[in-house]
Amino acid sequence: MQKLRYESPVIQKMNAGLMNKYGTRTEYEPVKQIDGVSVRSMIEQYGSPLFVISERTIRRTYQHTVRAFKTRYPKVQFAWSYKTNYINAVCKVFHQEGSWAEVVSGFEYKKALGNNVPGNKIIFNGPEKTTEELTLAIQNDSLIHIDHFEELYQLIELSEKLNTKSRVAIRVNMDTGIYPMWDRFGFNYENGQAWNAINKIVASGKLQLTGLHCHIGTFMLSTEAYRIAVQKLGDLAWNAKTQLNTAIQYLDLGGGLPSSNTLRGAYLPGADTIPSVDEFAEAITDALYKIGFNANELPLLILESGRALIDDAGYLLGTVLANKRLSDGRRATILDFGVNILFTSFWYEHKISPAQDFTHHTEDMVLYGPLCMNIDVVRQSVNLPLLNRGDQVVVHKVGAYNMTQWMQFIQMRPNVILIDEKGETHLIRESEDLAYIELKEKMPAHLQQINL
Repeated sequence: MQKLRYESPVIQKMNAGLMNKYGTRTEYEPVKQIDGVSVRSMIEQYGSPLFVISERTIRRTYQHTVRAFKTRYPKVQFAWSYKTNYINAVCKVFHQEGSWAEVVSGFEYKKALGNNVPGNKIIFNGPEKTTEELTLAIQNDSLIHIDHFEELYQLIELSEKLNTKSRVAIRVNMDTGIYPMWDRFGFNYENGQAWNAINKIVASGKLQLTGLHCHIGTFMLSTEAYRIAVQKLGDLAWNAKTQLNTAIQYLDLGGGLPSSNTLRGAYLPGADTIPSVDEFAEAITDALYKIGFNANELPLLILESGRALIDDAGYLLGTVLANKRLSDGRRATILDFGVNILFTSFWYEHKISPAQDFTHHTEDMVLYGPLCMNIDVVRQSVNLPLLNRGDQVVVHKVGAYNMTQWMQFIQMRPNVILIDEKGETHLIRESEDLAYIELKEKMPAHLQQINL
């Protein structure tokens, strides 16, 4: 019989926290496999920590989301948001499903070209586009979304120089009842700036105004905000048609649709509070039909959803390093991953599951990462079964932003693998080593030698 691990008893002040309709206890069960592949076997083969992407989940989520819109509206096109997760293998899955590319930098633009996305199916957003990048986009007939007047004037000059009418849209910011309002990017609707930009584009005769674009926020919980956004973009499109004789070919509603993650400080779990994709689709498409266009004039609806399409497909596997008691008596468990690679732990109360059988004993605890920084907190308070050194855990819904906003800080970034639809694992990004980290460093000659 295996000797039981002894842990000295403590007297702890009970703090039940806020009640909700589900009580204060979350039921847990071990997560021993992902898409039929053993968690333990993946860690043994690829190391810990380890990011895992489920191709099956990506495809099913994408297909479900597209179906929600296409069954309600005849002209729909999705464009994969590269900033959400630009690992090439992930992007290729979306492109195989029919998604265009939406990028916000020259770096991402070149990644999309490298992934064999045709230039005319790349949407180039963002406030910073160099002359070289704009020239490349014009030559590839990409859709360029103008962010400010300086960029508008720059595009007029470039188009004249290149003797071509580049296809452009303007980004519009507006009051949709969500505060604080996102008014940093694009041209404002309420003060007439957006209409002014449209007039300048048409009057120049050098650009082809093909679309209108907005991105009203992130992790949006209001379907009504999207309805208002469509109404205001539709108003601009209708005025462009009737007053300027310019047909708007597409309305791009951007992204912002939420995943089922739970935001920090939320009263109820995200899965029970966020609107469904069908509710968003109903609000958006209903507003599109009410703009007033004839059936043969309906604009193409473009959506740039990222988080809602990839979050559920991502997992982070990790290992327990140690346990300790804090000065106030709370249990603290230290994991081998931290906020350097799980950036979204600043935003979400990520669900974390043990990857092996456990006893019925649970305790409120703090989960820390391994970094020598006090802010390295994976969960500030979570009720979990007692975890011991060497135990493994699974963090759920980490597919969005963690693999683009992660950083090499104290610890290096780990392997990323993809589980295909047949249950085979593929290494899609190799873990970093010291040689990789130092690859771009240069040493001045006078610092070559030291004498301690």
